[in-house]
Amino acid sequence: MIPYKTIIRLDKKSCTPLYIQLCNQLIQLIKCGVLPPSSRLPGTRWMSDTLGIHRKTVIAAYDELVTQGWTEASPARGTFVNSLLPIVEKRPIPGEKWGEDTLKIQQTSGFSFVHRKHLDSTDARFPEEGLIVFDDGVPDNRIAPIEEIARAYRNVARKSYNRKHLSYGSVYGNRELREALAAYLNDTRGLHTTPENILITRGSQMGIYLSARLLLGEGGIMVVGETNYRSANKVFTEAGGKLERIRVDECGIVTDDVEKICRSRKISGVYVTSHHHHPTTVTLSANRRMHLLELSKKYGFAIVEDDYDYDFHYSNAPILPLASSDTGGNVIYIGALCKIVAPAIRVGYMVAPQDFTDEASRLRRVIDRQGDPLLELTLAHMFRDGEIQRHSKKALKMYHERRNLFCSLLRKKLHRYFDFQAPEGGMAVWVRLRGNYSWDEIKEEALKNGLRIGGSCGDENDPVEPPYPGTRMGFASLNTDEIREAIGRLEKTMKSIGEKAL
Repeated sequence: MIPYKTIIRLDKKSCTPLYIQLCNQLIQLIKCGVLPPSSRLPGTRWMSDTLGIHRKTVIAAYDELVTQGWTEASPARGTFVNSLLPIVEKRPIPGEKWGEDTLKIQQTSGFSFVHRKHLDSTDARFPEEGLIVFDDGVPDNRIAPIEEIARAYRNVARKSYNRKHLSYGSVYGNRELREALAAYLNDTRGLHTTPENILITRGSQMGIYLSARLLLGEGGIMVVGETNYRSANKVFTEAGGKLERIRVDECGIVTDDVEKICRSRKISGVYVTSHHHHPTTVTLSANRRMHLLELSKKYGFAIVEDDYDYDFHYSNAPILPLASSDTGGNVIYIGALCKIVAPAIRVGYMVAPQDFTDEASRLRRVIDRQGDPLLELTLAHMFRDGEIQRHSKKALKMYHERRNLFCSLLRKKLHRYFDFQAPEGGMAVWVRLRGNYSWDEIKEEALKNGLRIGGSCGDENDPVEPPYPGTRMGFASLNTDEIREAIGRLEKTMKSIGEKAL
């Protein structure tokens, strides 16, 4: 006898009607083989008495089972599981604690699939209470212009003529936003672009992915720095490309190395974070920018310019991006509003010759039909009204102060352990080790002191021999009090490690 009273659980406080709850649980018994085909269900009076519910509730559940085809009713004999259903092996009922097999059924796939080891990574997570994090260099979400976004979004959403944006739209992205971005990029970056050259993406990562899929075939060569943005490396590998690494020094990637490679074999492209090299934060010098552009025209390769933090430059006027001097149609310029506004605002852009953006839009269509038209229109209005520009200036001033404080304290209190150069811009400092220390040991000890060091450093995804002795320490997401506390915890960490070494 099936113990219906113990295995069927009905919640009278649930928003789901009781007869639907009963129906769904009986279906689970059928799926699990507990109720095999042609088996008889208990009578409605017995079931109502056993479960403590009204008989009409049971009748309604049985009627629903018949309607869905799980059972068949015989007026003289009762209700039976449909005889045409396949016989299944009896197994644990989902949600019942019948053993460890239940967990395995839920967690383990019953089919084979390709496991992409080069994509292994740990998801970002919210820090535990009391934990301070040196991240990879992200903006402070607490200063995001939430009120301005909400007000602009409401204004857009309540206009009846904007309801057309709730339907399918252009795969290129909202036209008004592309117009606003073209004007903004031409004004601030010295570009000479039009809305037709712009494809709106879900952040810069999508732009990198689309570029990689179009540029790289199986075995295509993408030139990257010896240290490089790891997520980009993963994308190029996923696209079937081969990474060719070149040196990085205080002036950025060494373009002479690019020329040496081009003399011996065909390359598909060069990936560069020209404004602040990721992860080391150095700026690509003007002469190397011009050299790289000339090489791209001579050898016919693409330059994928990821300008992830151009808006945050502190010391002087930033060097204009390579895209501003591109006369051969060789630069694919990628950026995003995530750093200016907030990472959750997944709106980025790709700027390239129109034939390339046309092809990229066709590829984008099969992985993501379109972006968020209402959000894109909202951001277009915020550009038009100057809200984005005002917030960018406010954030720039705040991050500049935080950089100065962070570097001052790091130099004053920890100079014997670390070496670094204050970056001209961006949201992180590239910190190198002095002496015989290990980042793994430092990170482990720091956690004991309530500090997580989570920035990029040399590892299996960025293999440099010998292991590169640097890591990124983000300062922008910490306020001044948090920076002081974080440096204090780091100082305590290094003293503890030093004492252990004695």
